[in-house]
Amino acid sequence: MKSISRKRFITAAALATAGIPFGLNAFAKTAFTPLALNDSEIGGSSSAEKIRVSIFSKHLHWLNYTDMANLAAQMGFDGVDLTVRPDGHVLPENVAIDLPRAVAAVEKAGLKVYSIVTNIEQPDEKFAQDILKTASELGIKYYRTAWFNYNKAISIPENLQVITRQLAGLAELNKQYHMHGAYQNHSGDLFGASVWDLWLALKDLDPAWIGCQYDIRHATTEGADTWATSIQPLVPHIKTTNIKDFYWEKKDGRWQVKSVPLGDGMVDFKKYFEVVKQYGLNGPLCLHCEYELGGAQDGAKQLTISKKDFTAAVQKDLAMLRTWLKENDM
Repeated sequence: MKSISRKRFITAAALATAGIPFGLNAFAKTAFTPLALNDSEIGGSSSAEKIRVSIFSKHLHWLNYTDMANLAAQMGFDGVDLTVRPDGHVLPENVAIDLPRAVAAVEKAGLKVYSIVTNIEQPDEKFAQDILKTASELGIKYYRTAWFNYNKAISIPENLQVITRQLAGLAELNKQYHMHGAYQNHSGDLFGASVWDLWLALKDLDPAWIGCQYDIRHATTEGADTWATSIQPLVPHIKTTNIKDFYWEKKDGRWQVKSVPLGDGMVDFKKYFEVVKQYGLNGPLCLHCEYELGGAQDGAKQLTISKKDFTAAVQKDLAMLRTWLKENDM
């Protein structure tokens, strides 16, 4: 073994105590290569596999399954990230019948459903097992959980204990159905917005079954200069990602977030994709279009813009995304 300095030994010991691997670079890709203890069981991909891009089906709620799938294929996507939640494309109470129908339509169009978006919070809640059982039987490996609110009546450390138990329960349910559940880091007054709280809740749980759906837009909103550091301990738990853009604008005397097309905002995508490549985060990626899009940004059932205008806007975002992926050979 090569000798290491006393300083490096102390650093390694400190990182080990925190549960973070240590290598030639404490946060280099080699330190995080094992993305999950049982990665093969949930469809883990090799570092050479290309990233598959889906569209968030919330933006296509104005279309039925067949038309949704055909338009997604026409626009050039690899898949559809289906909403399986109240007011979604698939209602939880109808999941056993409608999710197979939706997946069949997507696959007939030549695409895949790599992941679904749910409102699952607790392992014993109504429809949670129905959703995961049906999705698993259809070969879907990933889903997004609901967001969690902090209970203002108790302290943050107490909240973290409660949420950690909650995530541990979901991890056990996910293991039963061989699925990975991911909590999206979302800006605002929510658990996970700071990212560090999410890592504290996840760090002792098996990343094969529970983790984070990383959102660079929300991470930038909460920490424009710190996200590249705060993402590091989360890497083993990140199996899926989503992408969108924004900038801050002053309106009525208050600074507010304004969602914009990819490349028009303040997210540092050049740096982001360098980080994504460094850590081998090549799982399914979902494009979100949260800017003004005739209501599609909010899941409207009818649009106030034409299908042609909607398609042109989304294809522009997708072309920009494909350019970044190609530049980074991903």
